Parts: sequence; C-alpha cells; structure tokens
Amino acid sequence: MLLRLDHSSDLPIYQQIRDQVVVAIASGELSPGERLPTTRALAEDAGINMMTASKAYQLLKSEGYITTGRREGAMVRLPASGAAPETVRGLRLRLCELRLAGLDREGILTLCGKLLDEEVREK
Repeated sequence: MLLRLDHSSDLPIYQQIRDQVVVAIASGELSPGERLPTTRALAEDAGINMMTASKAYQLLKSEGYITTGRREGAMVRLPASGAAPETVRGLRLRLCELRLAGLDREGILTLCGKLLDEEVREK
C-alpha cells in the first residue's frame, strides 16, 4: 500500500495514515488478515517519526480496523458490524458543515448518493 502524505496539510500525519488505511480496507486494496508494515518500517518508508506511525496504528486498533501482536505484527481486520460511535459523531459534524455550506436535505442526500456510487464503482 502506497501512502500519499501531505506534510503541508492541517490534517495530522497520523490521521492521514489512518484515513488511507481505512479507505484501502473499504476498497479491498487491503484484505482481512493481511499484514501491515511494522511501525518502524512504516516510519522509515514514509519519512516520519516512529511515534507518529505508532499513533496511527493505535488509533486503527482502537477503532477495530487492525489487530496487533508481538509475533504477528499489525494485521488488517474488519471491524464489528455497525457504525462506531466516533464515526456517527464525525458524520453528524460533517452533516452540520454541509448544512452551514448551504446544502439542504435533498442536496446532502444527492451528494452522499453520488459519493457512495463512486465508491461502489471503484471496487
């Protein structure tokens, strides 16, 4: 998996890594059981601090997207079904932002439908 990190972004690097791993799992680029690079290898390959890589993996683990073990390292897993409370809170915030940007209910639903269609087409 190739990460595209934007060091000039306001989004922290660990969050960029987390987001890209989640997208890779959802798109099938990463499969359940697939091993991820060690935090050391990820840090070296991406040119980031090892603590940043570790923070990304800790976040992914707490959200259920990966498991970690001393012998196995980090491995992809599918989270339990149903949206995590953090995901619902994030969606609620994004919906509020869209409303403040002037979109009404129909506009938001149309946008969500378009994005979901694009996601399904990419698989």
